[in-house]
Amino acid sequence: MSPLSPHSIKALERLRTYVPPPTIYSSLPMRRRAAVLLLLFADRAGDLRIVLTVRSASLRTFAGQVALPGGRADHTDETPVQTARREAYEEIGLPLDSHPFPSFFSVDHLTELPLSQAGTNISVRPCVAYLRDITEGQMADVEDNLMPKLDPKEVASVFTVPLERFLMNDYDDDGATQKLDGIPWYTGNWFNWGGKKWKNHEFQAPVWNGAKLLRYKVWGMTARVLVDAARIAYGRDPDFTSPKSIGDEDYIASCLAAGEMGESTRFGGSGKGQGNL
Repeated sequence: MSPLSPHSIKALERLRTYVPPPTIYSSLPMRRRAAVLLLLFADRAGDLRIVLTVRSASLRTFAGQVALPGGRADHTDETPVQTARREAYEEIGLPLDSHPFPSFFSVDHLTELPLSQAGTNISVRPCVAYLRDITEGQMADVEDNLMPKLDPKEVASVFTVPLERFLMNDYDDDGATQKLDGIPWYTGNWFNWGGKKWKNHEFQAPVWNGAKLLRYKVWGMTARVLVDAARIAYGRDPDFTSPKSIGDEDYIASCLAAGEMGESTRFGGSGKGQGNL
């Protein structure tokens, strides 16, 4: 793993020092609690990349869609970090503290973000962590030395994207990727639901499979969480219009107070903006 660039060092420090507002997570019914892991690592250029998964086609919800590793809480005493790490272990084989871990690496917990609302009426606590190379780049490289062990029942594949790109209108500074297939990196639209104005972000992540360029759509709750995390990390707003708030903590609190968190109604019934886990 290459040493972090000065830009990335500052981004990690902003995440590490970010203090989220008080959360109502522990007040939610257990069946409405979930957490995802935003796992960052340094690529060969020293830039921060985020690990994303493609959900198995056999899953009942959001099959084949892009997601962050994560899922629902197992019991009332399980913290969001414990849920996120357990799910990452089950889905992509990221070792838990109680399991053998490659000696070159460690996982540093950085922060948690405010709750976000998923399309299945589940409230999700994003947990941000950094996969650190303890050899300071002398012996280890994530992409070469820490291969994911996927659970095929849940995850079809894994890919990574530079985190800062989730603040940008274009994936490349010169638009080179879009010129290859004509597909823009970013599109978005506003919509109203539940008395609130929401922004549906859609990113078309480019992934090379040999000489073939593939595109994976990152959207819904996953995209909103990534934009929020990038805003905090890089200390600026995105190039496109986006809500000023981070997460949906206030909205979820109002739903809980109104007794709506026990309902099975899916978020954004029109299909627009449905979050994914």
